[in-house]
Amino acid sequence: AALPAWVAAPPPPEPTPPRPLLPSRPSGPEPATLSPLAVAGRDRFKRGLVVHRLLQSLPDIPPGGRAAAARRFLALPVHALAPNEQAEIAAEVIAVLEDPAFAALWGPNSRAEVPVVGLIPGPRPGTETALSGQIDRLVVTPERVLIVDFKAVRPAPAAAADVPAIYLRQLAAYQAALGRIYRDRRIDCAILWTDGPRLMPIADDLLVAHLPGRLHG
Repeated sequence: AALPAWVAAPPPPEPTPPRPLLPSRPSGPEPATLSPLAVAGRDRFKRGLVVHRLLQSLPDIPPGGRAAAARRFLALPVHALAPNEQAEIAAEVIAVLEDPAFAALWGPNSRAEVPVVGLIPGPRPGTETALSGQIDRLVVTPERVLIVDFKAVRPAPAAAADVPAIYLRQLAAYQAALGRIYRDRRIDCAILWTDGPRLMPIADDLLVAHLPGRLHG
């Protein structure tokens, strides 16, 4: 039988990859941060960053060693924290790690700083957009996937409906990407506001309305 024509033809040029969506690097205006210049703002700004780092790192340490590790970290001269501030922050963070309401975030099914690369619905019907980002905390169980984004230097809004759209787009993109991997599981999202701290679940209907494809379609 005759060979198909494509055998003797040069391959077509590779398409230029589209610029990936980077949810972890906001492309729009963000809400104002807590001012690092005002005395009160500086204290809360620094506190938020320190709490974020502790919540990222301490879950990898066995529970019995977390309090001591927190005290060592907070006592580092670079933080310039007074002893009473160190004790207050350590107590606050350990309380969060031991709170049953937060337990799933720090358990054996959770991971910190998880890279995610995938495809999500594009700006036009039938198109796709590449995504590359990093999830602050990811929990995967046989029944459910939980995506948690930490916000360290901004005060928590009163309700999920008041969360800035730029953060909702970020979570919506992650949810869409992981939904293609974990097709048999519910994909939930939440924001952990470290100025508190406070864990805020984000409803699916709010996220669907902020999918990048919907916003640009």
